Amino acid sequence: MAIKQISVFIENRQGRLYEITSVLEKEGIDIRALSVADTTDYGILRLIVTDSDKALAAFRAQGMTASVTEVLGIEVPDSPGGFSGAVKALSDGGVAIEYAYAFITPKEGAACVIIRVEDNDEATEILTKAGIKMIEPGKAFAK
Repeated sequence: MAIKQISVFIENRQGRLYEITSVLEKEGIDIRALSVADTTDYGILRLIVTDSDKALAAFRAQGMTASVTEVLGIEVPDSPGGFSGAVKALSDGGVAIEYAYAFITPKEGAACVIIRVEDNDEATEILTKAGIKMIEPGKAFAK
């Protein structure tokens, strides 16, 4: 149940984030989750959006460096140790998490996390067996 994540190269300069987000605004695409990993001079903006194919095309049409990565979305209990259970299941199964970031959900008692792993199918199997709910592409991110 992989979810398409858009990654955009972003220079660390004033106004660059606005330039990128305004492309989505003009296309009528909503941001559902985001994360920025940065260094002194540049960063990578990771986005989960309502229409990843349209967003990728729009970014590329503007000459922006963008790519798609398949990630997993999981729903965990919004309580101490909620995410820890998912991390333990993956660790015990020999699956390393490359990175993760969370996003807000209106569902009370639940927290949602995007994770990047090497093998999405293996991780999905492990997490499902551990009782972790997988977020289906499009369902949690559509209006």
